[in-house]
Amino acid sequence: MDRRSFLKTSALGGGAAAASTLAAPALAQGGRTLTMVTTWPRGLAGVWDSVERFANRITEMTDGALTVEPKAAGELVGAFESFDAVVSGQADIYHGVDYYWVGQHPAWAYFAAVPFGMTAAEMMTWYYADGGADLHKQLGEVFGIRPFLGGQTGAQGGGWFRNEVNSADDFNGLKFRMPGLGGEVLASMGASVQVLPGGEIYQALSTGALDATEWIGPWSDEKLGLQEVCDFYYPAGFHEAGPALSIGMNLEVFNSLTPAQQLMIETATAEGHQANYALFTASNGPALQRLQDGGTEVREFADDIWDAFGAGAMSVLGQYLEDDMFREIHESAQASMKASSGWLSRAESAYTRQRDRVLSSL
Repeated sequence: MDRRSFLKTSALGGGAAAASTLAAPALAQGGRTLTMVTTWPRGLAGVWDSVERFANRITEMTDGALTVEPKAAGELVGAFESFDAVVSGQADIYHGVDYYWVGQHPAWAYFAAVPFGMTAAEMMTWYYADGGADLHKQLGEVFGIRPFLGGQTGAQGGGWFRNEVNSADDFNGLKFRMPGLGGEVLASMGASVQVLPGGEIYQALSTGALDATEWIGPWSDEKLGLQEVCDFYYPAGFHEAGPALSIGMNLEVFNSLTPAQQLMIETATAEGHQANYALFTASNGPALQRLQDGGTEVREFADDIWDAFGAGAMSVLGQYLEDDMFREIHESAQASMKASSGWLSRAESAYTRQRDRVLSSL
């Protein structure tokens, strides 16, 4: 069976049928207003900056012919309902992170992050130079979506914990918030995995509904107040080495734009991707120092924990390889990552290691 036909008729792809109910975008004062639903609370550090940057750029680039109206999570639909809202035509665009849609198809995770996956540099290389963007487009077409990468957080932290973890056994029964395939890895280690929107994490930790969580990185996590409810922070994690944010547009709406407007959408998403990466990278170092100065205990996972992460990751990824589309995307990403890493590890990583050694001795 053709993989697209399979997805459209399977439980994974069932939401695609709703695309026929497309609602026309609103027209305002001779221009066109596009409604963008998001998975984020309004004002959330870093990710909401990406939302506003995209909306502003579209207005500026089109000289007001297109206006993007952002809706925070819960204002029109719930955070995790954003994908379905765009597929059905209830909204025109979503802004989120594509591993939230693994229930639609697990390959969506590759356009955000997978366990032991790509760094930010490797993700950008695969997407813009090694075929990732075309595969993203192909996957989106199955669901009536035109997707783009639209943000980049850089490496995300391994998580915040109410209590220190010393071995892989400490994850057994741990109530941990982690979405995507990373969450499936923790579940394989015995954790009780929960998937909550960002706006619900603090309360869940405060009440004991969660024992631990990952969010983004020191800057966003500090703004969310996670240091107030957890004492231990692990900066290095296995699950999101270079996760991208995504913007997905209803395909019929995208196709109704002029070629110039379509190019502006593509350009604004790419510009937002690199600008967002710079914002997070610039903000995380000072934030981590503030957290440490404020008493946060910074730790590293022990080797046996990393080994358990790795074993779980191979098992989780392996169970999806029978799906043609997942396997094609997986193999493409892995090949690109291997090639990029082969160069970066011998050049950039070796340089920064020696730079730090030399400068520290001066």
